[in-house]
Amino acid sequence: MTPTHLRWGSDELSLLIRLDPAGPARLLAVGETAGLPDPAHDTDLCDRLARRALPLVEIQTTDGGRLGTSGKRHVDGALSRGLSCTGHDEDDTAGVRTLRIHMADEATGVRVTARYRLRDGIPVLHADARVENAGGAPVSLEYVSSFALANLARRLPAGERWEDGLSLWLAANPWSGEFRWSRATLAERGLYDVGMVAYGQTGSKNRLAVTSTGSWSSSEHLPTGCLEETGTGRALLWQIEHNGSWHAELADRFDDLYLTLSGPTDREHQWRHRLQPGESFRTVPAALAFVTEGGFEAAVRAMTGHRRATRRAHPDLEQLPVVFNDFMNSLMGEPSTEALLPLVDAAAEAGAEAFCIDAGWFDDEPPGTVGPGGVPGWWNAVGEWREAKSRFPGGLSEVLDRVRAHGMTPGLWLEPEVVGVRSPVAAALPDEAFFRRDGVRVAEWGRHQLDLGHPAARAHLDAVVDRLVHDYGVGYLKLDYNIDIGAGTDGPDGTRSPGDGLLVHNRAYLDWLDGVLDRHPGLVLESCAAGGSRTDHATLSRLPVHSVTDQQDFRLIPAVAAAAPTAVTPEQGAIWAYPQPGHTDAELGMVLVSALLGRVHLSGRPDLLNEDQMALVRAALATYKTYRHLLPAAHARWPLGLPGWRDGWLALALDTEEGTTLLALWRRDGAPESVTVPSVTGRPRVLFGAGEPAELRWDESAGALRVSLPAERSAVLIAC
Repeated sequence: MTPTHLRWGSDELSLLIRLDPAGPARLLAVGETAGLPDPAHDTDLCDRLARRALPLVEIQTTDGGRLGTSGKRHVDGALSRGLSCTGHDEDDTAGVRTLRIHMADEATGVRVTARYRLRDGIPVLHADARVENAGGAPVSLEYVSSFALANLARRLPAGERWEDGLSLWLAANPWSGEFRWSRATLAERGLYDVGMVAYGQTGSKNRLAVTSTGSWSSSEHLPTGCLEETGTGRALLWQIEHNGSWHAELADRFDDLYLTLSGPTDREHQWRHRLQPGESFRTVPAALAFVTEGGFEAAVRAMTGHRRATRRAHPDLEQLPVVFNDFMNSLMGEPSTEALLPLVDAAAEAGAEAFCIDAGWFDDEPPGTVGPGGVPGWWNAVGEWREAKSRFPGGLSEVLDRVRAHGMTPGLWLEPEVVGVRSPVAAALPDEAFFRRDGVRVAEWGRHQLDLGHPAARAHLDAVVDRLVHDYGVGYLKLDYNIDIGAGTDGPDGTRSPGDGLLVHNRAYLDWLDGVLDRHPGLVLESCAAGGSRTDHATLSRLPVHSVTDQQDFRLIPAVAAAAPTAVTPEQGAIWAYPQPGHTDAELGMVLVSALLGRVHLSGRPDLLNEDQMALVRAALATYKTYRHLLPAAHARWPLGLPGWRDGWLALALDTEEGTTLLALWRRDGAPESVTVPSVTGRPRVLFGAGEPAELRWDESAGALRVSLPAERSAVLIAC
């Protein structure tokens, strides 16, 4: 039986797949159609690519493991090698093309389907896989890839080593310092061609692996990366679209490179899934942007298009209201009627359109009570989500009514997935409604974790949300999540691996979000998890606004704000703007500009500002409202390069559909007074600045803009 080849795709992106009735289907190459080999004429090349290519889906089972000396790498699974291609089908519906490749292992009865999707006009491949047990005995899965692709170095010039000719972008994502991208060659990251293929080996046995373990999907790294060719502009950017544990792996094999993407694994995450006869398992999805020019920035642009095309519609994504939140550098979790009413009035005067009361509105602990690790006393008692009478003598509705009287949407903070160990809810719900390991309820920082795979946990949260919407008329809920619960849970009946229990909960949480929005379609749900610790597309494809950081220092937050569009669309990425009476005018400008190219989350103490300071805040928000309608279609670029954490000058540009570029520039401590910004093709004008005015000198012929800011700790927003 002779293998055949399938060329499938769109005008923007195509796949070349070898279909082998005697072996697994293999993805030989992905790229622009003109750059793919022609199987009718490039037979030898296709054979070489097939030798290096991986099965479409890499699978490892407990009783099969891997074949060959794979080291820690997730390739050469015995079951995936035993697959044979049984056919394929495709469809084209509403601008989305779908391809399904079917494979089977006759020995075990396992059936595998690799699914690929492409959208018109977007060079992004969406991939996942389904494994079905059609046999008569259980199969224990230990690894299933969402996507696998080899031959990543096939376009390098002859004689150029992949360890030098390819660079890998990765994004460390520390709390309060999110989106720390770095670029390094594969050699600089520690992956080399060790020359052992000449001696009959597959390669180095090493890998570059990025893994997230637990319920914070992005607490150490973003679930994304980019492989870029040096000097050509070709790039591949991926994202794993999951709100829990995930794994990405780049390694060498037969003198080339492969990439595998997946959700949780046995080796990294204590994940095993026992697939009973008749059952099926679907992997978490992954998306990959392929560009032939423009490198990393062009790949981000393509992925931004994918993120917009695959998220849930919500009016908030078009309206982009200014939200005041009373937490950051403001009340810091100590709300009360007395403290809030002046803030409500000041927020309305400044131009806010929604007002969210953050943590503490439920806190009836005695004053001065301290919880575990120095947190407020309510920390290990949350879960009922009922107003604190001691904080609101006239009732919480007194404050919310004042919010509505100013024409603002009222909102509240929730941390729905946790229940404090001292909460009555901890005793009221059954043990099975919480994460457990070895039959013991898991506790972390004084909290238990609800398992939303259990109906009692979901019913509890549904009742909370429905009551808050009905009783208080809230139109905005900030959903926070401040613990990482670890490997996972054994599940309600104690039979799951911890990693599989976490995966079930992750998916149930997403389903719960969908259910809330189905019942309350106008309700705005904000995504937050200790700042940006859950910055993943599984969450952001459902929720219209995302709090990207907890950074409190106005001198440091520009580096986060400027890099945020690499992972969050501008119309979703909420940045704090927290004016204080002690700020100079120039510093107020920096505080405000940091939020003006995303979603404005106003906080701080506007109630304590003097008249001139309040006028600056009003001017910034009034300016924002003149162009915010452009953000949902704008694309980011970085004229001075991606922002380094300590860079003196930072720049973020958003190119809009109407042809205007919105350019934010920040001058930080120690930076020279002036900077030259390249690629400025339109006549520049200042939209907003504070303190001594910026000086703009534009060289139209060179497309260069020289910007001078007299003061350190200042910023300016320019239209050009």
